[in-house]
Amino acid sequence: MKKTVLILTIPFIAMQFIKVDIPKIEEKRGIKLKASQNITQILERSCFDCHSNETKYPWYSNIAPISWYIKSHIKKGREILNFSIWEAYTREKKIKVLERIPKAIVIRMPMPTYLWLHREAKLSKGDREILKSWALNLKNSLENEVEE
Repeated sequence: MKKTVLILTIPFIAMQFIKVDIPKIEEKRGIKLKASQNITQILERSCFDCHSNETKYPWYSNIAPISWYIKSHIKKGREILNFSIWEAYTREKKIKVLERIPKAIVIRMPMPTYLWLHREAKLSKGDREILKSWALNLKNSLENEVEE
């Protein structure tokens, strides 16, 4: 029994020394998403932990292998969309992201595994409709900028 515990404990302790870093993206003033207070509140509550540089890391995010899982998801989330650098995106990238938001929030966002421990992040039907409408309106506005 002691041998089994030792065999399990040593690798677990060793894992704690393997760190997964999320590259820091240098933020410049004025490039964060500019949206209404209602939109911003919904996004901050449900999206910013994975899709901004304003991640609030819980205590368990420092324990391997959980930390590896969390940080890899945050890294991928920021690669897809980072609201902290929204204004630095090209018009084309903004349109591409905005086209994907309505489908993403219906199918998989926030991720079910995230919602297990962050129930407050769950999007209500009303939240989903507000975000879909915002994304569609902003996308249309960006598309019309060229046509004018």
